Amino acid sequence: MAKVLVTGSAGFIGGYVVEELLRRGHEVVGLDNFSKYGPVTHSYDGDPGYRFVEGDARDTGLVTELAADCDHFIAGAAMIGGISYFHAYAYDLLATNERIMAASCDAAIAARRDGRLSKVTYMSSSMVFESTTSWPSKEGDERLVPPPLSSYGFQKLAVEYYARAAWEQYKLPFTIVRPFNCVGVGEGRALGEAEVLSGNVKLAMSHVVPDLVQKIVKGQDPLHILGEGNQVRHYTYGGDLAAGIVTAMEHPAALNEDFNLSTAESTTVLELAEVIWRKIKGPRVPFRYVSDDPFEYDVQKRVPDVTKAREVLGFEATTSLDEMLDEVVPWVTQAVHDGRL
Repeated sequence: MAKVLVTGSAGFIGGYVVEELLRRGHEVVGLDNFSKYGPVTHSYDGDPGYRFVEGDARDTGLVTELAADCDHFIAGAAMIGGISYFHAYAYDLLATNERIMAASCDAAIAARRDGRLSKVTYMSSSMVFESTTSWPSKEGDERLVPPPLSSYGFQKLAVEYYARAAWEQYKLPFTIVRPFNCVGVGEGRALGEAEVLSGNVKLAMSHVVPDLVQKIVKGQDPLHILGEGNQVRHYTYGGDLAAGIVTAMEHPAALNEDFNLSTAESTTVLELAEVIWRKIKGPRVPFRYVSDDPFEYDVQKRVPDVTKAREVLGFEATTSLDEMLDEVVPWVTQAVHDGRL
């Protein structure tokens, strides 16, 4: 078993990753500064195999110190959110995440040279395929299609260039993983001053599922959706993504490779909205919606090729959308009632 540093350990996907690492018997060091949601607690906080450090992933000295005593480094820290985040914090997303990534790579290079670090697993994003015009998107397409238009997508593409450049110059081994549309529990209202309204409801600045749930729970009728609702996504359970990320970290065939991690199932936003509506409202209340003006960077289609992850890693995301929502809808509903959303 390995000792693993996870930056962004208190984040949405980070929480699932730490849980999966501990489940597989790894020792985990988590680093987070609680910048998005504020202090959060997890069921594994008292696990003897887990040590949490409150600190900033831009602190190169701190990350170097932690990474030097670890076998693996999952570089997950980032300023991240849903579509509204891309617009409210366009510059901050670019500038903050570039500083995090530079510090992470500097630290990993030093830890590889002077410590026991063997590899970095970088968290990229499906947004690297933002500008594609053909689907499904397979590994390698990110270098063939035009670069992303959003600052967030552009920066995530830069993450992959950091990974490959650090290998080219310093022989720092890497694996790149691209999660697609994570769905799960644990998201709260993001900290920050920007207010984004959807109809009469203030968004959580997070992702489409919790935002749809909270709007329906708060009684929005008709439901406000962005655009016509024809946007295609592959909603993937956080536990499945964590299994894929940790498998990529562990697997010898993942060395210096990149992987799309996603369910193979396509769902439109409108289909998603109606499924959530039925779970909350039941079968008798008519599903009503109105279309709001879409955001500029609301990608209309994001469809991955998942062949490589299946054939090389033996990884498949098997949790159905219905199963995900059966967990997430009650969680978000309770968060609304508790005043957390």
